[in-house]
Amino acid sequence: MAAPQLKTDSKYDNYDYPTTSPTVQSGHPGHTTPEQDAQVYQLRTQLEQAGYSERLDTLSMLRFLRARKFNVNLAKQMFIDCEKWRKEFGVDHLVRNFDYKEKPKVFQYYPQYYHKTDKDGRPVYIEQLGGIDLTAMYKITSGERMLQNLVVEYEKLADPRLPACSRKSKHLLETSCSILDLKGVGLSKISSVYGYVKQTSAISQDYYPERLGKMYLINAPWGFSSVFSIIKGFLDPVTVGKIHVLGTGYQSELLAQVPKENLPKLFGGTCDCEGGCALSDAGPWQDPQWSKPPKWADSKAGASTTIDNEPSSTISTHEPQRAPQPSSEPHNAGIGQQAPMGQ
Repeated sequence: MAAPQLKTDSKYDNYDYPTTSPTVQSGHPGHTTPEQDAQVYQLRTQLEQAGYSERLDTLSMLRFLRARKFNVNLAKQMFIDCEKWRKEFGVDHLVRNFDYKEKPKVFQYYPQYYHKTDKDGRPVYIEQLGGIDLTAMYKITSGERMLQNLVVEYEKLADPRLPACSRKSKHLLETSCSILDLKGVGLSKISSVYGYVKQTSAISQDYYPERLGKMYLINAPWGFSSVFSIIKGFLDPVTVGKIHVLGTGYQSELLAQVPKENLPKLFGGTCDCEGGCALSDAGPWQDPQWSKPPKWADSKAGASTTIDNEPSSTISTHEPQRAPQPSSEPHNAGIGQQAPMGQ
């Protein structure tokens, strides 16, 4: 029997990495039914007729369709809403020009970074939430810039990180493995964590669907399970099944998913990158054997002045009109990156 293959469109599909999902699952690339292929064509055609010409590749169409249970009308509306938000937020401009040069200082309070891969070959994303000090952080950056950084990192997850991981793994990878360390997040901060997760999920669920592979909430404090039971109420059941809430005895389960040599020592692994794992950005996307320049870097669109660390009122003409807005609570300040709930 012939190996499964993605049914592609020559006008929009120009992939330079594997395009078949390793898991045989209906609706996933390489494992679609004739009806689902027809729905991809129908969705793309309707979007073309509505005037859209970008991001209509087959993998993207399938992600939006899966997010809406292959309801073409709902997937179409989701795509249109996403494109409207991208324009309002200035995503294409940000990904090419945003310079988060204050990152090392921000990381002293709130480390959030990609670090190598899990046993399935997916990028591992790590956040440590216990040390957040909003007062100190706002002397370094702004809530708007943290939100802009969130979006830029979502874009870089899609390209170049996931394509590089797919090339190395020799099969398509579309999701990440996220680790959220809740050490130091006591009862006084639980309500803030709830707000943070809700904000992060709003961006990922609405505008970056089908990106969550697994999520581990480690060092979960007493009482967090009750909060999570509320959080589950606004998450898709499929998403809930990907989330593992663990206490302090998390290492055996985490190491079953992430190789010890890829996991920082802080979490029970053996990796100790020179200069620190948090700032290394180590992974296949840094290896010339697997990495290629992201496709968004080839476009001239949005090529303008770099956005650096200026007061938020003068940072950019692109205001985040449809994204969750910063608030006064530490974890509710428009911060967080690839902890994509609701995907």
